[in-house]
Amino acid sequence: MHAVILAGGKGVRLRPYTTALPKPLVPIGDQHAILEIVLRQLAASGFTSCTIAIGHLGQIIRAYVGDGERWGLDIDYSTEESPLGTIGPLLTMRDRLPESFLVMNGDILTDLDYADVLTQHRTSGAPLTIATYARKVHIDFGVLTTDDTKVVAFTEKPSMDYRVSMGVYGLSLDTLANYTPGLPLGFDELVLDLLKAETPPHAYAFDGYWLDIGRPDDYDRANAEFTTHRSLLLKGA
Repeated sequence: MHAVILAGGKGVRLRPYTTALPKPLVPIGDQHAILEIVLRQLAASGFTSCTIAIGHLGQIIRAYVGDGERWGLDIDYSTEESPLGTIGPLLTMRDRLPESFLVMNGDILTDLDYADVLTQHRTSGAPLTIATYARKVHIDFGVLTTDDTKVVAFTEKPSMDYRVSMGVYGLSLDTLANYTPGLPLGFDELVLDLLKAETPPHAYAFDGYWLDIGRPDDYDRANAEFTTHRSLLLKGA
């Protein structure tokens, strides 16, 4: 099984931590970088190879990770010379990707079964599989429903439930066939194109542990919780 890790972003929301370090290498706990945890998890799930898409401070990632031998992975790299969006980097490496593969952000902390995501993707026959997570959003205001100048309904500080993308996907190579390498392509654009073509993505629902290390508050929470969740995130380590 093969995985592509997207690690080329600048991590603007996580500054000042990412001023000198790429976001996937910020430390979690006393011993591990986020990317190292992800690589350990992939290897434990049965993945044998991985391509890391690098850009901002990519040379530091390459120096830290190397060829992946210490995790039992065969790792190569794809360099993003200019921002290509979430999916755009995959277009430049199409000739070295298998028929189906896992795609994921390099800055998430989760106990998701990556191998099962890819297995379900292959079984579903869908062009894209999206790992999803339930989020509840609390609205701190009274919400009005209006019809022209009339208030027709009122809800005091409601909560709304959503399913959000976890930043982990199963993808089939032929899904990328009609896109041009070197041009930006976002995840949002790909999903909208699939919906328009009436070839909808498959949803993989997950309710375990998941943190997207995108903001200082999330990063601080990850560090605070890591000792408690270490055995969950690094099984057997």
